[in-house]
Amino acid sequence: MVNNYRVIVHYDGTEYHGWQFQTPEYRTIQAELIRALKIIAKKQMIVTGSSRTDAGVHSIGLTANFHLPIAIEPESLQKALNSLLPKDIRIMECSLMDKSFNARFGASSKTYIYRVFTGPVQSPFSLRFALHIPFALDIKAMRQAARHFIGAKDFTSFTSDEPEKKKMREVTEFKMQVKKEEIIFTVSGKSFLRYMVRNMVGTIIDVGRGKISPKDIPDIFAAKDRRRAGQTAPAKGLTLVQVEYEPTTTKNN
Repeated sequence: MVNNYRVIVHYDGTEYHGWQFQTPEYRTIQAELIRALKIIAKKQMIVTGSSRTDAGVHSIGLTANFHLPIAIEPESLQKALNSLLPKDIRIMECSLMDKSFNARFGASSKTYIYRVFTGPVQSPFSLRFALHIPFALDIKAMRQAARHFIGAKDFTSFTSDEPEKKKMREVTEFKMQVKKEEIIFTVSGKSFLRYMVRNMVGTIIDVGRGKISPKDIPDIFAAKDRRRAGQTAPAKGLTLVQVEYEPTTTKNN
C-alpha cells in the first residue's frame, strides 16, 4: 500500500541553492528531503513541492508531498525526518492525505513576505532575513506605486523567466506595513514567475529612492521589457509564508 504524505517545511535558505534538486554538488531543500526519505524508505522517492524558491529564499509555509510504499504514523515520520535533516530545515507538520493530493498543482494561493530594515544599524538576528537599506525611503510614493501591481496583468517586465512562458499572472494582494524601522511587503497570488516578487519589490524600493516615479509603473508594464523595471531585490529578504489549497484537496478521504 502506498501512502501520500503532506509536510509543511520551514527552512533558512541562506546556505542552499533554492528548493529544486540540481546536480549533487549543489545543496537544495528538495535534495535534502529526498536523501532523508531514501534512508527511511530504503529507495529513492519523488518529492513534489508547492513552490520552487530561489537560492537564498526562506520558507515557513512551503508544502510538499510524497508517496511512501510503507505505512508510518505521520507523527513518527515527522520525527524521523527531523532527525535526518539539517537543523536549518524542519518539518513542522506532517499529515496523511488522499492519494490525489498534489502539493504543486493543487495550490490555490501563495503568499510571500519581503522584509526591509531601514534603521542605521541592523541586528545580526535579522541579517539573514531582511534587506538592510540604512536610510529613509519615500513611503507615500511606494504605496502609490504598489497599487499598480494588483490584478491580472502581463508581468514580462518583472521576470527573467523563459521567453516562451506565458507571463500573465494575477496578484490578489500587494501591501506594505511599516513598523518603526521595518517595511514588510505582503504579496499573494495563485502563482508567480521567476524572480517576479523580488523584481516587484525591487522596483518599489527604487520608487522609494526616487529613481522611479509611481506614475511610471503602468508604462513599465506596457513596455514588456525587464530593463525598464527596477532592481531585483536580494533573495534573503524573501520568505514564503503560506500556501493555500481548496478544501476538497486537503481532506483525507
